[in-house]
This record gives sequence, C-alpha cells and structure tokens, in this order.
Amino acid sequence: MGILETLKSFLAMRPESTEKENTMAEEQKMTAAEANQYMEDHMFFTPRMFKVINELHPIAGKTFADFYESIWGDGNLSRKIKELIFMAGGVAYMSPRCIIHVVPAVKAGATVGEVFEAAAVGMILAGFVPGGNGIPYAAEYAFKCVEIAKKIEAGEDWEYLAPPKFDRGVF
Repeated sequence: MGILETLKSFLAMRPESTEKENTMAEEQKMTAAEANQYMEDHMFFTPRMFKVINELHPIAGKTFADFYESIWGDGNLSRKIKELIFMAGGVAYMSPRCIIHVVPAVKAGATVGEVFEAAAVGMILAGFVPGGNGIPYAAEYAFKCVEIAKKIEAGEDWEYLAPPKFDRGVF
C-alpha cells in the first residue's frame, strides 16, 4: 500500500465514539445559565453580549470563555496584571466596553490602589493616542474604573455602562 492509500485509509477510519464527540454532546446540553456561570468561573465576568448569545447558543459562550482563559490566564504575567493592562488601554482609548476589565482584575486580586495606578497610566497614555481626546477626558474613565473597583470590593451592585438604547434609525 502506498503513502496515498495509507493516508486515505487512515482518514477513512473513524472510531465509533471519541472523547471529543462525547464532550461536544455534553456541551450541546448546556443551558444559558450554565454557560453564564462557566464564563464567570473562567473569565471572572460574563460580558453583556454573551448573556444574550448564551440564550441562543450556549456553546459559543463556553468556547469564548475557553479562548479568553487561554490568553488571560496566569502565565509569565498574572491574570490580574493582564486585566489591568487591558483596562488601562480602555481608559486610554476611552472605551466604555473595555473598562469592564476592571471587574476580572479585582476578582483576580487587584486592589483599588492598583486599579487607580493602572487607570492613571491609561489616562496619561490617552495624551499620546493619535487623534484622541486627551488626558482630561480619559480621567473620567479612570475615575469610573476606581468607582467600580470600590463597589466590587464593598460587595455593592455596580454598572460600567448603561444598557444600550436602540434609538437610531429604525429602532
């Protein structure tokens, strides 16, 4: 048998049930609540958009959480530091959706002081963002990060962004 025939034969072989297929079958049974909890466990938060996505396709939430954890999990840099870096970028670019990373940063052990210092770095960085609004406007995002961190530490309800309004165009 030649190499091509061997390869064709190998590719045609298929075990009756593999571990991956069993895992996928279990994932298909996952509920939205389970996907949300999976995200909380692996990402330390559930993004607002995934609360909707998980209602329709929970496996997407689980898959995203696994991807997220592969990047954000502890490595040469700790999860806390990675989340603070991303949060600081959100401050620099004045991205209300990116400053949500203050939540997993605090859950990973960041203190209010560490949140402030990282947010301050982002605030200064905003002065160097080409075409950006600059430091005074980024300061508002830095203050919001500190406010959220304080609320999380105190066990209080927090909100980083008002719910979206569909008030442009047709909606």
